Amino acid sequence: MKLLLRRKDVDPNRRDNDGRTPLSWAAQNGHDRVVKLLLEREDVTPDWRDNFGKTPLLLAAKSGRDGVVKLLLEREDVGPDGPDGDGQTPLSWSARNGRDKVVKLPLRRKDVNPNRRGNDGRTSLSWAAQNGHDGVVKLLLRRKDVNPDRPDKDGQTLLLWAARNGHDGVVKLMLEREDVNPDRPDNRGRTPLSWAARNGHDGVVKLLLERGDVSPDRPDNYGLTPLLGATRNGHHGVVKLLKARKPAAPGAV
Repeated sequence: MKLLLRRKDVDPNRRDNDGRTPLSWAAQNGHDRVVKLLLEREDVTPDWRDNFGKTPLLLAAKSGRDGVVKLLLEREDVGPDGPDGDGQTPLSWSARNGRDKVVKLPLRRKDVNPNRRGNDGRTSLSWAAQNGHDGVVKLLLRRKDVNPDRPDKDGQTLLLWAARNGHDGVVKLMLEREDVNPDRPDNRGRTPLSWAARNGHDGVVKLLLERGDVSPDRPDNYGLTPLLGATRNGHHGVVKLLKARKPAAPGAV
């Protein structure tokens, strides 16, 4: 790299067909020393976006390269909260992929909005909850400026995503909050219990049924109750739990 950078006929900011620069690739792959060399150049753009709107910082955060993220966040000419073409930021990508160490870094910045929504209405906390990243969820829930019950464009909350995918740990964290509605439906009328039941997540169903403010027989917009959803999909364990809580709805077998 040093030899190449000494040559006048080598452009250190040249892009490939995807709009990626050498800094972009070095950042994504976590090559701290190469990143340092490139950042020392005045002719290198540290915040260049590729054809998909991704900056070197975003790519480093997405890949969990905390060393590179630190280097880039020290620059005044690098936007710490710049979104890509899908509206996802370095924070949301690191949260989505469970990069605990990286998540802490942008959260220290006052110019990073931890409650920022992507094009689909999803926040960093929403992505962390969906993918079951308990550590990241805990970090974000410590923030007073994070809304733990904010729905996305489909009306799906963080608790609903966690319940839908069977992430017991995240569900427990959300149910401990007084500002989270455990029975809030999405745009199709499906509640966290409804999704957990239809997907056969026994552990999550148990947690939700322990709540007095969760309706065990609430139908969605198509008339499907949690029991009917579990029955249709053959989740016998969930069916037993729901029948023990409340008599079977008409038509359930």
